Amino acid sequence: RLKISHLDSIFLSRVAWANVGGLPGMILTLKAMGLQRCVFLGPPKLQNYLKAIRLFPGPLKRMDLAVQLHTEPEYKDETMTVYQIPLTGKPLAAESTLPQSPGASTQGGNSPKGDTGPGSPRAAQQSLEEGKKKGSPKKTGGEQKCASRHPDLVMAFLCKIHPKKGKFLAAKAQEMGLPVGTPAILPIITALKNGESITFEGRELFPEELCTPTDPGPVFIVLECPHEGFVDAVCENETFRRYQEGLPENKVALVIHMTPESVLRDSRYQQWLERFGPGTQHLVLNENSSTVHNPRSYKIQTQLNLIHPEIFPLLTTYQSKEEEAVCSVPIVRGECLLKYHFRPQQEWQRDAVTACDHDAFVSEALDLPDFQTRVKECKESLSAVPGNVGAYPEIVFLGTGSAIPMKIRNVSSTLVNTSSTRSLLLDCGEGTFGQLCRHYGEQVDQVLCNIVAVFVSHMHTDHHSGLLNILMERRRAFAALGQAFIPLFLVAPEQIMPWLHEYHNHCEEILGDIRMITSQSLVKGCENIKPKAKWFVSALLENYDLAEFQTCEVQHCKNAFACSMIHKSGWKVVYSGDTMPCMALVQMGKNATLLIHEATLEDGMEKEAIEKTHSTTSQAIQTGMKMNAEFIMLNHFSQRYAKIPLFSEDFSEKVGIAFDHMRVRFGDFPTIPKLIPPLKALFADDIVEMEERKEKREMRLLKETALVLDELAGGENKEAPCQKRKQAKNHQELPNKKLKTVN
Repeated sequence: RLKISHLDSIFLSRVAWANVGGLPGMILTLKAMGLQRCVFLGPPKLQNYLKAIRLFPGPLKRMDLAVQLHTEPEYKDETMTVYQIPLTGKPLAAESTLPQSPGASTQGGNSPKGDTGPGSPRAAQQSLEEGKKKGSPKKTGGEQKCASRHPDLVMAFLCKIHPKKGKFLAAKAQEMGLPVGTPAILPIITALKNGESITFEGRELFPEELCTPTDPGPVFIVLECPHEGFVDAVCENETFRRYQEGLPENKVALVIHMTPESVLRDSRYQQWLERFGPGTQHLVLNENSSTVHNPRSYKIQTQLNLIHPEIFPLLTTYQSKEEEAVCSVPIVRGECLLKYHFRPQQEWQRDAVTACDHDAFVSEALDLPDFQTRVKECKESLSAVPGNVGAYPEIVFLGTGSAIPMKIRNVSSTLVNTSSTRSLLLDCGEGTFGQLCRHYGEQVDQVLCNIVAVFVSHMHTDHHSGLLNILMERRRAFAALGQAFIPLFLVAPEQIMPWLHEYHNHCEEILGDIRMITSQSLVKGCENIKPKAKWFVSALLENYDLAEFQTCEVQHCKNAFACSMIHKSGWKVVYSGDTMPCMALVQMGKNATLLIHEATLEDGMEKEAIEKTHSTTSQAIQTGMKMNAEFIMLNHFSQRYAKIPLFSEDFSEKVGIAFDHMRVRFGDFPTIPKLIPPLKALFADDIVEMEERKEKREMRLLKETALVLDELAGGENKEAPCQKRKQAKNHQELPNKKLKTVN
């Protein structure tokens, strides 16, 4: 098991979103675990990126983030020494117009690829140029100079594990008359293991006589070669050449290649691989690595599918359409949790590699007490429900957890499909693209092109850190499908723009991909909306056939918003974002067809909800009742409720619980509450555990209250006798004072 708490240094080969997109979430996790400082090693642009993410609100500002560049001394810890090797590439005309394919994306899982080689569609270049003309800000001076799409500097890492001293041969030493088992042997062992010869009783002893040979320490290389423009830089690098000369001390055990198939096919790169010799292992990591990274998510979805196949569709995977390169040397394709051991023996270990066993997942659910009975009863009750389910609008929940991604619930993201060709994202947390891949598989590129707008409710990282990956994958999808590129409408707090400008100016160009509509400008009664933004709003409404798209400020952090959309056909969907109970939301959401409301905490945790400015289950339901919503879907559950939240007494025929990859249409409203009995059977053990935790918490609160009452009562009891004595004393003194006055 990997222990994140031990992580204090992070190596990054380049500053592209596929490499650095997961950093904000990782840094927040490290901060939450008590780590105060983290060192990053990589190209100079890393400094700009870390400066940019400090614009996010919260703990990122308070973390000590240091960068160690390749011009500084090598990195060294108790395990190994790492040398940074800068590689400067040549831009490729067609390749430089596209963001990298998503193979290494932080939450991407099985990522679609499209053609990103030198023969990519010309539409990509045209769309990029159009985007630059329309969306890029005017720049003056050298400091505003933008980074190219593909950075010209990539960092490789040569890692040398420290030598391991030979083992002292105690039995042989005893035969030779050395004082084994006494304190006198200790300095002898130390000297011999350090490679020094010693004299004992007039006889010279050599290390090779009494110690096994020293293990010089394996060497491995981590290398990213983003495209063919870097191949010469790799093949001609003098440092790499020294490790291809066959010297025993420079023998390379493993080379990790983060390279696309087009590079692997390059004859120059294949010859470079051959020069390492037959003793070197080669691991390839790219979008052709198709193993499932999170079987738990597939397991839950397979079991939910037994309850209702349409509302809980099975997950899929995306297999890259590109043919795998045939290499002249044996290579190993990356798999999730594949390990390579350097000591004591160099070997691959696959015992932890993830795999999905559909039949085992089904059998496990069917063996649960009452599960089959509850599913049967549910299906019988649904046969009486009118089958009037229109195809659109369709709501697909991509992330229903809060704060940090977990195995079963990803962070906030909801896809609203208003038609077969138009979709809108409500929040876009880390891993949103990966969730789209798992949900839509082969169709994901078309879904990306269908997304015309993204609404970001507020600036907390778990609600927007997946946005840049969506922008880049969306541009790639347009090119892969040969469609003309259309920028995305971004409805978000205006406070998001400094971050986007910083990333655009110093890392990768993205502003040409968005048309900004500030959430503040869509609040009812707002009169200071600019003409350009007015045109954007009109275009947004026209694209989705909406009569209205409105926002209101809610009670969470500063500049947090909810949104409401009313379709010309009459339906109304309201999304709360993160909020405490809020009257502005109630007023905006009057008579909603569907309210999607956060229910971060269970009932009984109202105090914690106030502290964290969130809602409890019943508070969310009551908000829906006050606005007379036809149906309420609860989401954004604390990760303490990873599988299912605790049910409250306020649950009714108008309330449902959201799960990742759940697909809901308005005609499903009568069905969803009937799914609760089989859900309770599926997660019975988890519900019992949560109820026990709740009882313990309530008992603890009762004890704390009793102690406070006892202290108060004790204080009053002590005070009463004191007061009586004081009154008696005053009563006695009063005549004396009077007498003195008379005299």
